[in-house]
Amino acid sequence: MDSSSPAQLARLRLTSQRVHRHRPATPSETVTQLTAMQGQDLPGVLWSIGLRTPGATESDVRAAFDRRELVRSWPMRGTLHVTAPDDLRLILPLSRHRLKTAVASRHRELGITADDVTTATDAGTRALGEGPLTRKQLLEVFEAAGQSTAGQRGIHLISSLAHAGLICQGPFVGTEQAFVLFDEWAPSTAATYDRDEAIAVVALRYFVSHGPATEADLAWWANLTLTDVRAAIAAIGDRMASRSIDGRTYYGAGDVLDAARPDEAASDVFLMPGFDEQLLGYADRSAALNPEHSERIVPGRNGVFKPTLVIGGRVSGTWSRREKARGIDVVVMPFDALDKDTERGIERAVEHYSRFKEKPVSETIAAEAFPPAR
Repeated sequence: MDSSSPAQLARLRLTSQRVHRHRPATPSETVTQLTAMQGQDLPGVLWSIGLRTPGATESDVRAAFDRRELVRSWPMRGTLHVTAPDDLRLILPLSRHRLKTAVASRHRELGITADDVTTATDAGTRALGEGPLTRKQLLEVFEAAGQSTAGQRGIHLISSLAHAGLICQGPFVGTEQAFVLFDEWAPSTAATYDRDEAIAVVALRYFVSHGPATEADLAWWANLTLTDVRAAIAAIGDRMASRSIDGRTYYGAGDVLDAARPDEAASDVFLMPGFDEQLLGYADRSAALNPEHSERIVPGRNGVFKPTLVIGGRVSGTWSRREKARGIDVVVMPFDALDKDTERGIERAVEHYSRFKEKPVSETIAAEAFPPAR
């Protein structure tokens, strides 16, 4: 690994994440390879999965949820992620206490007490025992039980049930996912681990699927303490490789860290969705995103990540889409002028997106690059 090249580090991460090569064959295999994929933007995470799964369409990814191979819930940092059911069981207990502590003050502001959560739990699980419910329907159940869902109160009650491992999002109802009872929808099939063993399993899978990455990256991603992470690294150290770069230790799969041709993806072009693991999988995102462009990706630092144009592993612009009855309009907005080879790379990326959506996609590249960052 060449410590002088952030782009090279970013490209190696694309390899680990199965964006560049060695990609799995099914949507469920893709998600299992990454253990958990950021999922608060549902259309975006469907594309995140499809981007890494050769030949997969959006219908194929949705079908994996309907077949109970994938679920969506609030593990780790309290944000929505897509996982395999047994991986959700593996992850949920690891940071449950930290999540409960983190939301305690917000619950006080919303007037949510332990008794309120119990009431919502009893009403929600009883109703879901009759079958899947949309978000609107589940909120109506809470209201009927005397629990106000105004403001953010409803979603906090829902996430409380999800943090407890009682419910998750599973099958599709139209364009949204319905809630189901987790253990009834997808009964456990995997071995159980104690806490230290589970953290070690998650740590190894994270570094293999996201490396090169640091202990701080894993601590942020999995919402663990550095003490937990360092103990896990000590337990799994002989099962992964490590390299020191500019005084920081990076971990990952040996075949990635020792890549014989680290520049083989130097010109590859991808249209990445917002909230993709390519950025959200790390505490330090500077390898893929020049800090001077951060405002263009997260305007106003509002927590909403725009879809990104990635060239050679680096964020080099944004893109947007507008779906119409017979197709999709895609507008690509690069940060800088593009050469002909890169324009052809964008065309191939748009074709990939068109195949995934099973719709014709028209492409427009903005005539002018973004003005310089201020």
